Amino acid sequence: MPRVARSVDEEEEAFNACIQRIEEWWRSPKQAHLKRPYTAARVAGLRSNLEQKYASSDMAEKLWKQMHEHDAKGTHEMTFGTTDPIIASQIAKYSQTLYVSGSLCNSSETYEPGADHADYPWDTVPKVVEKLFRGQQWQDQRQRHYRMLHSKEERAKMDEWDYLTPIIADGDMGFGGLTSTVKLTKLFVESGVAMFHLDDLAIGCKKFTTGEGRTVIPLSEYEDRLIAARLQIDIMGAETLLCGRCDIDDSEYITNVTDPRDHEYIQGATVPIESLEKVLRAASAAGKSVLSARKQWISDSGLSTFDEAVQKVANETEFAAYKAKLGEQTVPIEQRRVIAEATVSKPVFFDWDLARIRGGQYFYKTCVKAMIERAVAVAPLTDVTWGRMDAPKWEKIEKFHQGMRAIIPDRLFLFGYTGQYDYAKAGFTEEMVKNMGVEMAKMGVVWQVQPVWAAQGMNMVVDEFAKMWAEEGIAAYVEKVQKPALAMSPNPDGFGKTSYRGAHFADGLYDAIVSRDY
Repeated sequence: MPRVARSVDEEEEAFNACIQRIEEWWRSPKQAHLKRPYTAARVAGLRSNLEQKYASSDMAEKLWKQMHEHDAKGTHEMTFGTTDPIIASQIAKYSQTLYVSGSLCNSSETYEPGADHADYPWDTVPKVVEKLFRGQQWQDQRQRHYRMLHSKEERAKMDEWDYLTPIIADGDMGFGGLTSTVKLTKLFVESGVAMFHLDDLAIGCKKFTTGEGRTVIPLSEYEDRLIAARLQIDIMGAETLLCGRCDIDDSEYITNVTDPRDHEYIQGATVPIESLEKVLRAASAAGKSVLSARKQWISDSGLSTFDEAVQKVANETEFAAYKAKLGEQTVPIEQRRVIAEATVSKPVFFDWDLARIRGGQYFYKTCVKAMIERAVAVAPLTDVTWGRMDAPKWEKIEKFHQGMRAIIPDRLFLFGYTGQYDYAKAGFTEEMVKNMGVEMAKMGVVWQVQPVWAAQGMNMVVDEFAKMWAEEGIAAYVEKVQKPALAMSPNPDGFGKTSYRGAHFADGLYDAIVSRDY
């Protein structure tokens, strides 16, 4: 292979120029809010000599502008999930963005479909994003060609849709170690995604149906996951947006206790008792219900956090003194024990190892305070925040978003609606449900999504059509589908029309090839 024909001095000059460009980029309005734990020199050293530009940057800047316009106006974007380019082309007429759910991809885009356990191949969602983005580009190109076949007067009567709607995608938990997260990020940027989110759940522990909650990772590990993604975006010189999604709401376990910032929320037994793991093993061997045995152990063990264990044995004055000495700083469990000994007259029994489950995880107590602390800690690495909530309880929604904005006033948020939540049972009136999106927008929730529409809504629509087709046949199709589609005016380039299918575009390509402009 040929040797590079440049001196070391020229190499150094080019490297320093690259560092300077990166530093200038980081001072731009869109990048200035981020705080990297690494230098521009580190990024420059990890870059290729061949710098590239990605469509992902254009789409990210478009999305960034949309979200800030919504925030300034107090409005919000409403979208839903899909994996199909045809459906995406119709969403573009009513929504500014698209969402690609990992759960949906796992049930419709994999060789072996599955539930929402993030157990699909790591490149699944980026490939779906690329498919959708290519479809968007084709629709945009087709529409442009078709319009330019007409005069200005004719085009003035046509609809023109912005098919290039920014795509937001589900990155789940990064799919493995940090290098896996780096590779996932690279593929996302190359696919044309505008933004993707990474959560704080543990690899291999995302479960919804066992009667147990999900497992989160320590805050420090979550930070590393987001740093990996941010670093790769910087290496590529992309504007791609990164969302930090906090999934600790209704989670029940944490993988380990290495980060002192998590110690306040880790639970343990407050009475001497046989370990949970032994109790469950014995129940299984005896053919008894493991979930029932687990429930009984939780009750018998007095499962609680260390602070709650202190409160159980302390009088009111002692507990106030204990809390005062804790203050607002991070206090690891060892120091908490020392403070308790100095302020409480009775001994405090607390053993979080007794509560560990078969996989080694510790019990973790979720609350809005913990959500806010996590979201604030990773905010410097991310562009927006998504506090995922299994059940949108209004008090919790307000407390989280208002609490975040009290610390970071200009923070923008994403929000996902659940598919089977009983709003009436939770105390929502019809008026509250109707105004829910508007009220959240006032708190900075500028992007709101129904991720499971592609399962609930599409199944419902197909079920209705299949029933009609089976019972009424082609006559019903002509009357209820074909005639309305072909009669739409002005020309929406929709459904069965030749222009929508790209025939005119294909003719244009053929004509350009076989014709000569001279």
